[in-house]
Amino acid sequence: MWKDGADDATGTIPKTPPRLSRHLDAEDLRRAVAALSTALDPQGSGASVNWDNPQTGSRGAFTPVGQAYPLDGKICRAFLADVSAADSVERLQGAACREKTAEWALTEVKPFKKG
Repeated sequence: MWKDGADDATGTIPKTPPRLSRHLDAEDLRRAVAALSTALDPQGSGASVNWDNPQTGSRGAFTPVGQAYPLDGKICRAFLADVSAADSVERLQGAACREKTAEWALTEVKPFKKG
């Protein structure tokens, strides 16, 4: 039968977190997330942070955009990303948030649009 819960009451399906790129394997993603964490650190320099995986040839860079901002008790920051993997080159824009002691979690990733 019906369960009690906010998602059930409205008939909504829980949203799955966005993926950085479908072309990245687990090790690529681990390296990319480490670079993203460094790039988005509010105490950091605001410079781009590169990553690569010599085993797969995948590589990329994250550039923070603007300052970190609070949202729903979390710290969030927008970024631009370049990802090269599996004969694919992607330019992305997105945002990630984290709780004070947690890791950054992607909240939005989409193809980059100028303007």
